[in-house]
Amino acid sequence: MVERDMKLGLGTAQFGFNYGITNRRGQVPLEEVSHILDLAQQEGVAVIDTAAGYGNSEEVLGKCLPKSHRFQIVTKTRRFNKETISPADAKDMAADFYRSLEKLRQKSIYGLLVHHPDDLLAENSCWLIEALNDFKRQKLVRKIGVSVYSADQIDDLLNRMEIDLIQLPISVLDQRLLMSGHLKKLKQKGVEIHARSIFLQGILLKQPVELGPYFDSAKNLLEEVHSYLKMKNITPLEGALKFVIAQKEIDCVIVGVASQGEFAEIQGAFKRPSAFELDYKRFACSDEKIVNPSYWKDS
Repeated sequence: MVERDMKLGLGTAQFGFNYGITNRRGQVPLEEVSHILDLAQQEGVAVIDTAAGYGNSEEVLGKCLPKSHRFQIVTKTRRFNKETISPADAKDMAADFYRSLEKLRQKSIYGLLVHHPDDLLAENSCWLIEALNDFKRQKLVRKIGVSVYSADQIDDLLNRMEIDLIQLPISVLDQRLLMSGHLKKLKQKGVEIHARSIFLQGILLKQPVELGPYFDSAKNLLEEVHSYLKMKNITPLEGALKFVIAQKEIDCVIVGVASQGEFAEIQGAFKRPSAFELDYKRFACSDEKIVNPSYWKDS
């Protein structure tokens, strides 16, 4: 059994387009998506995470989700990228959400997240917040929230709205929100926390020598991670998962897969108990250009 009651979630960016710096398979074929979802349901996966911005992933899910599925589906909004939000923007967000429900072939879903936190930090973001709360009142969505990247965003957002659900990055290298105390802060406020980027798009699973020159500054640290896990007789995949599972504030870990084989490997590692606790503190990386994939465009 897993050390505690943590949910496993399936990320679906690869279902909608060619996603991930280490992804060599490209977009997952429709038939493979169906097999992955069937297997995920059999194995008790709780959450399906998608977004309007993940190519055609919502449409793919609508076609492939088992009819009697028990998944908690979470999707995300478009990017407005404006200094001031208007009532028209809120109407656009509502129209997008109804389209998402139509594509997903669902009458309601578990969660809706604002994909880009700056939209909620813009002037007059109250229009978006009111629209989100209206979806809850209509029982079209159970929880509303936001996908974040930094501690500052969390602090600012908690002052603006009541957050039910938050998605945030954390990994063996990216321990910023753990060390700053923001995981504890969110949990004290009753926020459901979903962890993403736990493999850093796969770079934690690759041998450092396989990575491009952009990651040269982190290769020594990655070598240390791999050596430590090898000494403990743990694979990089299991080590990355166990780090997140050990964080008691986290409710769900989101993982992306491109095949049934990848899903089976992750599911096996997720369920396998740890014989002992591991000390990951020494591997925390303070270089945001390494731990934040938004900087990797030129890599």
